[in-house]
Amino acid sequence: MKNKKWVQIGLAAAMVSSLALAGCGDQTEDSGKEAQTGDKPDATQELNLLIGDEIPSMNISKATDGVSFTVLANVGEGLTRLDQNGKATPAMAEKWDVSADGLTYTFTLRDSKWSNGDPVTAHDFEYSWKRSLDPKTAGDYAFMVAWIKGGNDFLTGKGTADQVGVKAKDDKTLVVTLEKPVPFFVEQMSFPTFYPQNKKIVDQAGDKYASDPDKMVYNGPFKMTQWVHEQSVTLEKNENYWDKDKVKLNKINFQVVKDTTAGLNLYESGQIDRVGLVREHIDTYKGKPEFATQPELTSGYVLFNQRVKALQNKKVRQALSWAIDAEAYADVVYHNGTKGATGLVPFGVPDGQGGQFRDTVGDLLKRKDNESKAKAQLEEGLKEAGEAKFPTIKLLTSDSDVGKKGAEFLKEQWRVKLGVDVEVESVPFKLMLQKAKAKDFDIVITNWGADYNDPMTFLDLWISGSSFNYPNWKNAKYDELIKAAQAEADPKKRMQSLMDAEKVLMDEMPMAPLIFRGKAYLLKPHVKNFRTQVFGPEYELKETYIQGKQ
Repeated sequence: MKNKKWVQIGLAAAMVSSLALAGCGDQTEDSGKEAQTGDKPDATQELNLLIGDEIPSMNISKATDGVSFTVLANVGEGLTRLDQNGKATPAMAEKWDVSADGLTYTFTLRDSKWSNGDPVTAHDFEYSWKRSLDPKTAGDYAFMVAWIKGGNDFLTGKGTADQVGVKAKDDKTLVVTLEKPVPFFVEQMSFPTFYPQNKKIVDQAGDKYASDPDKMVYNGPFKMTQWVHEQSVTLEKNENYWDKDKVKLNKINFQVVKDTTAGLNLYESGQIDRVGLVREHIDTYKGKPEFATQPELTSGYVLFNQRVKALQNKKVRQALSWAIDAEAYADVVYHNGTKGATGLVPFGVPDGQGGQFRDTVGDLLKRKDNESKAKAQLEEGLKEAGEAKFPTIKLLTSDSDVGKKGAEFLKEQWRVKLGVDVEVESVPFKLMLQKAKAKDFDIVITNWGADYNDPMTFLDLWISGSSFNYPNWKNAKYDELIKAAQAEADPKKRMQSLMDAEKVLMDEMPMAPLIFRGKAYLLKPHVKNFRTQVFGPEYELKETYIQGKQ
């Protein structure tokens, strides 16, 4: 998922043991705190937060980034919801059955309503998923819905909507048939791409659908009541939500703030309740009661567009990657627990055999060994590419302070170590996403956060024709390995194909990994049950509440 930030085989067990418990332990307040302290819940129940940029899209079929997914996760709900251990619990579906072969899921929906009073039905799920798959919609995340039988054929124009294996048997029964077993399918039903959509509202709004609060409806704990584009977003409690008695917050106010120092000033002045920390602020606040860290399954990297002649050469791409001191990048740009990348798949992702994928595969970049070779590798690659010198190239990044800092670091690394000068192009996050999708860049800095806890969520991005293969890189061997893993039922053989695929990727280097991202932040002590997530949407606020505010 872009995080975006552009942002489970065992979304549950493997992730929980390695990351989730550690992550949730110091972010989630016990609901029994009131009895221990004598504090009473604050009557206003108003939470003030930051988002790093304008929400790129509230359209479930088109959203691709962490900002959008986090807001969607609080105004919408899928068939299931993840508990703090990463396991699926009933949500829109009160129960489900799975066939013996693991291919057919029958979900029984509970009585629930949209924020406008319309009933939420199985037809809303069928419509939503098929809308995402429809080639006319051009939804980038449709590749996940294509796990459903007939989904990929519809997506690629080879089949019809009627042939897709999701059917509303009646208003309360949804039957889903998969192409092949997906062990984490019920967990994946909690992801925003699989939320329902109200066809009546979509049709009424037309091209304006999901562009403003009155152009959409909501089936989650909250509803959006105000969206001042580029500035702020307001959510309020959804009184039509089926589980509204567990929702304590009355209002959530988001401010768009791109500068981390400005955000910290707002936190210190009491205007917001949570703020992320990077660089010099970490050492100032580390050890204080409000300081907390959050593990992530997020990789940061640069992409090399294959439309640029010089970047079509593997040796040129390798040289640009080898010249980057990733540990220094992580420290200078973040200094918050973020680590220099040693491959694409971050630590915390299981290898299917009880260990971690990253430990099993090892360091595939070996930058310290290769750094001294980078300049000679660049010269050799340019010669092979028929280029007399390195071309004039733009480095695209978001206009956040982290984005700008990262671009400055890379520009200087390449200048000093390779004698290469690049022009930095900083644009708003939403525009950066648009330019990347349109392949309107030379080199771009971005991130990908796991949508589920398996190496595939990082590795299937780069197959030929993938909607997220922004460099437009193609490699037959890589495609073969990923497709073999997608079809393999044996966990060990499947994982070996994924490991071999990452080795191909790190040799060919269509993208250069930079970081395995971590996160540090401050949270006001009066905010209780603020539940962060290691992957997928950053946090959910269904049972968050305010208590003991001074």
